[in-house]
Amino acid sequence: MGDALNKIRDSVKYVKGSEGRMKVFEECVETVGLQLKVGLSTDVPTKWNSTYKMLDSAIKYRRAFSSLHLFDTNYKHCPSNEEWARGEKICEFFMPFNEITKLISGSTYPTSNLYFMQVWKIELLLKRNLNNEDVVLRNMASSMRLKFEKYWEQYSVILAMGVVFDPRMKFKLLDFCFKKLDPNTCKQKSDYVKSKLYMLFEAYKSKTMTVPPSSSTLSTPPCENAIIEETSDEMIEEFVQYCNQDDVDNGKSTLDLYLDEPQKDMKMFADMDILNYWKENRHRFGELSYMACDILSIPITTVASESTFSIGGRVLNKYRNCMLPSNVQALLCARNWIRGFEPPDHDDDEINGVEEIVPVLSEFSEVTIIT
Repeated sequence: MGDALNKIRDSVKYVKGSEGRMKVFEECVETVGLQLKVGLSTDVPTKWNSTYKMLDSAIKYRRAFSSLHLFDTNYKHCPSNEEWARGEKICEFFMPFNEITKLISGSTYPTSNLYFMQVWKIELLLKRNLNNEDVVLRNMASSMRLKFEKYWEQYSVILAMGVVFDPRMKFKLLDFCFKKLDPNTCKQKSDYVKSKLYMLFEAYKSKTMTVPPSSSTLSTPPCENAIIEETSDEMIEEFVQYCNQDDVDNGKSTLDLYLDEPQKDMKMFADMDILNYWKENRHRFGELSYMACDILSIPITTVASESTFSIGGRVLNKYRNCMLPSNVQALLCARNWIRGFEPPDHDDDEINGVEEIVPVLSEFSEVTIIT
């Protein structure tokens, strides 16, 4: 990325190298009238997302670095105006990649329906920047494109199906994205995904799957009104099955019915829970709902599993290393129950003292904690 990045990186390292320099830099910040709460961030040169954060924070203090250059004669790394401008372009180039990385790296929600759109965005961004007027950015995009094609030239078909099972997108989104990349191969790529989708659906149809019992069948003996409601639910269930059977008799599968339905409005259903949608419509779509849930629950990164192993390392420390596997699993599950499956307020996703969980587990006679 040229000398511009090196000078900005060296400037940040210089300021953060000692408390004395940091105090002088803070005085320069006040002198130029900046009122920012964002601190400077150092980067790891082999991790581009940390480089983005470093650039994003340093550019905000551009005027302060220029002021520091006037007061501190030992400061030799001040970038020129042209180098600051290039740093801003690099930061702008990295910003969408940073957003995509944060989205894909999520571990608290199913991500397969997010896969296709994000990989497509990366390919589109690289393609557009191949003609960037800045030589450095153009060469960077060209190099990144080669790496992208090495791993992502062929989109994962099974994960691309996740888009189809999003009732707001379906095949319309695939057609739109493929057309943006190359109108000549749009139909071929879309038809390929569709053929694989129907092939997988036939495999699911060949299996005998039973619908799990509804909550009404698991309740205690109901009163008269509840019996009427239960009977109504059964009638509705039979009616839905009758409609589905009528469509099947006409040669339409549940997959055809789903694809023929109009798409949900993207803005109106922006916060739609897709898995819940398929759960609520499992009686309408039968085996298709099982297929959708299986595909939508596929993680597209190893972040979730790596996080689990990291947490496990905090449970099995040198003072608590004789636990049975079932007890370790109970501790991890209890941690999720206590936190309600919500992300923590702090960055450290660790168990701060397993002692807070042990009292909860002690209520269950089946769990014996071995220390």
